[in-house]
Amino acid sequence: YFSLGSLLKQWYQRRVRAFMSSGPIIAMVLAKENCILEWRDLLGPTSSHRARETHPESLRAIYGTDDQRNAVHGSDSQKGAEREIRFFFPDAIVEPISSGEQATDYLVKNVMPVLTNGFVELCKVKPEDPLSWIAEWLLANNPNKPRIDEPTVA
Repeated sequence: YFSLGSLLKQWYQRRVRAFMSSGPIIAMVLAKENCILEWRDLLGPTSSHRARETHPESLRAIYGTDDQRNAVHGSDSQKGAEREIRFFFPDAIVEPISSGEQATDYLVKNVMPVLTNGFVELCKVKPEDPLSWIAEWLLANNPNKPRIDEPTVA
């Protein structure tokens, strides 16, 4: 037994999948308070035609071509975002963003020591371009830097 709503949803999902797999994509995970709402505001209405009329500065107004090929996607809910993150990034840990005391504890334990070391080195070196220097230092000394293990030849 299928309802008309169920059939329409399946039809729409097939169209979206066909479009999303028609060429290269860039999948991103964005994280901040009110992220879904703010990202969707930046995207504009789902219809590129409507976006051009009502939100001409939105990404869909600028890059979308029609209602199906609207250039960009944004999750419509936290639950949807978690599902999509797990699809594109199966190894990712999806957790709520910390706030309040929990966020402060994390920053004090994990971020402040790295920043302190970086700024101490910055003061010792006194580079001509301190902003670029600290950016390079943070990249080189990131304790969470991804590791790429080269394959071993047997």
